[in-house]
Amino acid sequence: MMTRGHKMKTIFCEFLDSQDKNGTITIKPLGTAKNGVSKPMLPGWKDVVTEIVIDKAYTDGLDGIEDYSHVIVVYWMDKEEECHLKHHPQGREEVSFIGIFACRCPQRPSRIALSTVELLSREGNTIKVKGLDIVNSTPILDVKPYTPQYDKVEKAKVPEWVDKLVF
Repeated sequence: MMTRGHKMKTIFCEFLDSQDKNGTITIKPLGTAKNGVSKPMLPGWKDVVTEIVIDKAYTDGLDGIEDYSHVIVVYWMDKEEECHLKHHPQGREEVSFIGIFACRCPQRPSRIALSTVELLSREGNTIKVKGLDIVNSTPILDVKPYTPQYDKVEKAKVPEWVDKLVF
């Protein structure tokens, strides 16, 4: 597709992931989180400001991100030490005993996580976000813009026990 006097452009890059013949997936982090949080906490995440430093080879991939108010950060919870199949979310006895895939808790078989957060700024290969529930030096796997056409859900339904959690 071409527009008057302009040619479409593409800058290519290298994949950070691969899959071998046995189906094993290997993912190299895109960057790292930088903040003053050394261990998970409840509550308190909403005011935490985190810098996400992206590998310099991928800096151009951030161009245009500053036009969004929010981003979705995909990260790997490398410091999580327990894997649960079922539990009481946040260790709260008054909350239903449920499967790990029915909650947002970090003790998952796959330590991949995502959070939608406010984008404060971008400078070079670094974006600054607010409200990211992540500890310092957590590996960043991807950053995506929050786009209501894809991400917003009207009249979403959640179980009543969610109101008992601490955010």
